[in-house]
Amino acid sequence: MRRRAFLGTLALGLLACRSSNGPQSQEPMGPTPSASPRPASLFLTPPPAPGPVVFPRDFGSHDVLTEWWYYTGHLRSAAGERFGFEFVIFQVQRFGYPAVYAAHAALTLVDRQAFLWDERLIAVPQRQESWPLVLAVADWMMASDSESDRITVRSGSFGFILELQNLRPPLLHDEDGYFSWAPETGSYYYSRTRLATRGVVSVGGHDVSVSGLAWNDHQWGNFLLGGGGWDWFAIQLEDGTDLMLWQSRDAAQRVIQRSGTLLRADGGILWLHDADIRLQATGSWQSPHSSAIYPSGWRIELPPDITLTVTPLVLDQELQTVRSTGVIYWEGAVSVIAAQAGVKTIGEGYVELTGYATPSVPVTPP
Repeated sequence: MRRRAFLGTLALGLLACRSSNGPQSQEPMGPTPSASPRPASLFLTPPPAPGPVVFPRDFGSHDVLTEWWYYTGHLRSAAGERFGFEFVIFQVQRFGYPAVYAAHAALTLVDRQAFLWDERLIAVPQRQESWPLVLAVADWMMASDSESDRITVRSGSFGFILELQNLRPPLLHDEDGYFSWAPETGSYYYSRTRLATRGVVSVGGHDVSVSGLAWNDHQWGNFLLGGGGWDWFAIQLEDGTDLMLWQSRDAAQRVIQRSGTLLRADGGILWLHDADIRLQATGSWQSPHSSAIYPSGWRIELPPDITLTVTPLVLDQELQTVRSTGVIYWEGAVSVIAAQAGVKTIGEGYVELTGYATPSVPVTPP
């Protein structure tokens, strides 16, 4: 993700590049350029009713205003060292200008209590629409055929090359895959909630073989994001339960909507609505970089009689991605303790917090 009102800045960046030179169904074919029912250049026309999500077509790129592919996960080395990772590619199209791609990558070194991040930004004449999907943002790359994925990140202080294998069918949010996160605002949204992951993590020139479990979000649509922000949770429990929660806030930081999807180990799905979700922050953390104050630690209550305690594994997991997307946000690895009817289980996850920080001047990644 999964995220935040970075699109105004991306539109400005796009202009600078120009001046400087529904229900799930199945189809046998892959994505094609004509698959999108609503080209980005026509977004000012009256919006059509949301159509069905169709696989494998909708695993690919779409001719829409805004799209992103988001990966987060937890990894361990053979020696037991723990890592969290984030990788996202944003695709933005506007009025026939070049397509803009921004990418963020982060690595959480849990046992060292350290956090590394970086960003990339490019503009290309046309969107990248191959199938199987291959997206390149400068020297970073993501490839996917919907069942297996590959991520390649090389940065000055860290990097990772990861192979991911899908373990569960895609999960459509809001029942039909069209997800409304605020009044009159929504997008297509599905998750692949469990991807077996293995590869190599590099820190300071030292390579470590790792394996673990990842989560992938894919969202797209003809939407523009305004003020406010959101709190997003992706949780994987050891008993096989997967959970996505989303809480939207307006510009005054008032909660305006909550929703989520709970996927049980047996494949049963519980779609959660505002009245089903009790979400309370149990602490806060102030960034020494942006001075933003973020919630830090949460208690979540869900039906039927489910309680979750979510704790950041590292307090400082803030990305200051001003150069690529114009935003500062917190996205980090968390641990989870869950209980239902007296039975406890543990898990891991990722939390994203947007709209708490106000960008000021460009910063340099660590």
